[in-house]
Amino acid sequence: MTARSNKAGEFVPMSLKAAFEIEHAKRQAEIRRREEAERRQQEEDLSRAEELYDAIVGDPEFLAAHRLTVDWRRYRVSLESPDFRISAYFEAGRASITSGDKRAALPGSPTPRKQETVETVAEALSVMALFLVDETR
Repeated sequence: MTARSNKAGEFVPMSLKAAFEIEHAKRQAEIRRREEAERRQQEEDLSRAEELYDAIVGDPEFLAAHRLTVDWRRYRVSLESPDFRISAYFEAGRASITSGDKRAALPGSPTPRKQETVETVAEALSVMALFLVDETR
């Protein structure tokens, strides 16, 4: 039997049960830590998608002038036109921006032509604007 010290500094015999419970508690704490970190990241990604959505829908006249609609589904914000889709998907603290052509694809699944990954909402908005300029010229 091995021994461990208690709070008073005395050595007490350690059992298999005690060692098991210590290890089990460590693993449970690690699982909770990982789950909490993942939950916080998902909340951040959702918040960033909402921030991008708010920035895009802030000018309805611009959207109407370019025949654009905006869709927001959890972590994805999409700009839709009859001919293309530009979307930003937030995951793990980054946004993946894609541009796809609807004219050469099956309905509902535009063919991806461009993709870029960015770190901030401002960068996502800028890349979406860049892709929009490319699509509308």
